[in-house]
Amino acid sequence: MVDAVLGNHDYRGDAEAQLSPVLREIDSRWLCLRSFIVDSELVEIFFVDTTPFVDEYFTEPPEHKYDWRGIGPQKSYISNLLKDLELALRGSTAKWRIVVGHHAIRSVGHHGDTQELINRLLPILQANNVHFYMNGHDHCLEHISDTESPIQFLTSGAGSKAWRGDIEGMNRRGVNFFYDGQGFMSVKLTQTDATIEFYDVFGNVLHRLTSSKQLHSSM
Repeated sequence: MVDAVLGNHDYRGDAEAQLSPVLREIDSRWLCLRSFIVDSELVEIFFVDTTPFVDEYFTEPPEHKYDWRGIGPQKSYISNLLKDLELALRGSTAKWRIVVGHHAIRSVGHHGDTQELINRLLPILQANNVHFYMNGHDHCLEHISDTESPIQFLTSGAGSKAWRGDIEGMNRRGVNFFYDGQGFMSVKLTQTDATIEFYDVFGNVLHRLTSSKQLHSSM
């Protein structure tokens, strides 16, 4: 199964094409919606459409034209999205709760923290016992711990072009791991434990996060 969530470059093209049900007719493993939930009982994964949160995308120069069909007005769209997410999180009985968005909440990579997500999305995650927030956007690998809750921020955006030496984020609180080369992340979950590993392109483990219902550790 391939579960995808829209990013800023998807919105710069034809966003509706990315969401077309025709794609599932071509390959039934494909699923891309604006926001949706994947429930496997052990884990619930909440996919969130983060691009409309970013205010600068609505004011960028004309050469970056965004496809906002189905979004406007922005404030109402975000308000409804957050309301639906909060209700779903409150009702979740899964052992693990993971939220996935394209943009980072916390990052020391090229784009740094996304302040709009810190202001609007993060408080809901903190209040509803979310274990992990996973994202792409920055072309790097990162593990950052929230300083106000058990949430772990995990960036895996290094599957293609990597930005060597591009470290812009000034907020270094909670940073456990940062890698500016190409690589990927794997996630293994059981009823009691989570193991998340970051790899380089040669398959070497660069960083490992282990988490249980009681403890967190990284190495």
